[in-house]
Amino acid sequence: MIEQILNQNTSKTAKMRALFELGLTRMEVANLVGVNYGFAHNVYVKMYGTTRDQRIRQNQANQSNPENEIWRRRYGIEIEAFGVTREQLVTKLREAGIEVQSEDYNHRTRTWWKIVRDGSIRGENSFELVSPPLKGEDGINQIKKVCEVLVQLNAQVNKSCGFHVHFDAANLTLQTWKNLTWNYYMLEEEIDKMMPPSRRGNSNNYCQSLRTRVENQNLQREIDECQTLMDLSRKMTDRSRYFKLNYESYWRHKTVEFRQHSGTVEFEKISNWIKILNRIINYSEGNRVAESNENALYALMSISLVNYIKMRRQKFGF
Repeated sequence: MIEQILNQNTSKTAKMRALFELGLTRMEVANLVGVNYGFAHNVYVKMYGTTRDQRIRQNQANQSNPENEIWRRRYGIEIEAFGVTREQLVTKLREAGIEVQSEDYNHRTRTWWKIVRDGSIRGENSFELVSPPLKGEDGINQIKKVCEVLVQLNAQVNKSCGFHVHFDAANLTLQTWKNLTWNYYMLEEEIDKMMPPSRRGNSNNYCQSLRTRVENQNLQREIDECQTLMDLSRKMTDRSRYFKLNYESYWRHKTVEFRQHSGTVEFEKISNWIKILNRIINYSEGNRVAESNENALYALMSISLVNYIKMRRQKFGF
């Protein structure tokens, strides 16, 4: 894609505009087109405005529709915890109106919630609670009931627990996968700041960093050179599922899985993380972030999600 743009019989300004639309930074565009940074910056400002102008426009957009979530695909969650017997959990969830079954470990997608074992969880009476495919606010409301039961039963989490989210990826194009890869890579260090130390950087073998295998200066080119999703998975994760962004779930469930979040049974954390990821995927359908900073993350979020992210960052001293 980049080479095609550079080889077009168009002006340098037109080439820069096309490259900016791919999400490249001003320095990257300047180097590719062979112009000085000031020229590239001026073209960028004419397209997008200054950083301050961008924030003003985004705030205006957020204020006009602050809480509207656009749900374009189904999602599912996996809650890892311990301290509650399966029998207790089944009984209380059913009393709350949640259809649930206790099962042997399996990867089958159900139309009900299932409770299975997970050998990676440390703690007595450990379990993994897996949702069926959920949709929009109805799914969020169902999760709220589940979390209320988990809190009532005093379910516990520790560093061995994770909280995973799947989104339906059956209709994601390869370009969207590439954009999502770039966007999560660019935003990963900002997302790290709202996570405990055990889920930051490359500190956890079960959710490794996307920055492990590819250097930033080569990423755009290496992503765009991938011809298939398998190429992309091989490039970014060497076909391992134990990364913050897991491509491998596509071949088993036709989903994209996000594995970074720490274990939790708290509804606020769970619901907000789902919404944050939903917005990143929606944005990735046609866009790449231009910069790797907190404002690039905030620009994708509603006011309430920005406030939540800031609260989490402050909790961890950022």
